[in-house]
Amino acid sequence: MSLEQLDAFLAEARSQESLAARLNQPLELVEFLELARSCGYGVEEADVLAAQERQDAQLSDVELQHRAGIEARKLRHFIQA
Repeated sequence: MSLEQLDAFLAEARSQESLAARLNQPLELVEFLELARSCGYGVEEADVLAAQERQDAQLSDVELQHRAGIEARKLRHFIQA
């Protein structure tokens, strides 16, 4: 597991137009991990989760509440009462 590998992969993606275009498309986690590995980066699911936690830790309470509201609306539309 290496969060540094994930950061390096994303930095490379920013510099390569074709890779950036691929990452702008919806990807399942497995597809994302396979893409990173095919580019030579040892990225694991735990790295992606750690990166999400790192990003969440930088958000303000208001931003976190906003995100939670968006997710709750998605769930409410998914579960029909």
